[in-house]
Amino acid sequence: MYTHFGICANEVIKNIPEDEYNKSKHAVKNDIVMAVTSENVEDVCSCTAWLGEDEIAISGHTAIIHHNQNAKYLSYYFHTDHFFSQKKKLAHGTKVIEVTPDKLLDIVIPLPTIQKQEEIVEVLDKFDALSTGMAEEIPAEIKARQKQYEYYRDRLLSFKEK
Repeated sequence: MYTHFGICANEVIKNIPEDEYNKSKHAVKNDIVMAVTSENVEDVCSCTAWLGEDEIAISGHTAIIHHNQNAKYLSYYFHTDHFFSQKKKLAHGTKVIEVTPDKLLDIVIPLPTIQKQEEIVEVLDKFDALSTGMAEEIPAEIKARQKQYEYYRDRLLSFKEK
């Protein structure tokens, strides 16, 4: 889930049969959906803020965090080194790493006012958009510089007399 969505999502990636939906856990708008098992410490507790209007089914091995904070703020926080150092202490297992949902209650989360959370999210969203845009532009820029290099290399190394 988190590998597909990142910080937040508002659209589902797959529809499931109604009987399967009815047996599933459900997340509603602004819930944090967190993977509580993984093959490694880095990925355990990875999460996505659900921002869609519809209630969605959530697969097993996840925790759904209901809260009254800014969902994107929490999701951004859950991707920080500060959170990582806390979850690392709570993670257990060898082949499958787990942080049980009740252990998540031991996590300390800095909670400024909702207004401040919104300001922080606005800044982080801008940085995210900028870095995503740069990541898309960099390969094109590298390709353009490579063509430029090849052009001038060929010009400089062609010893045709005029």
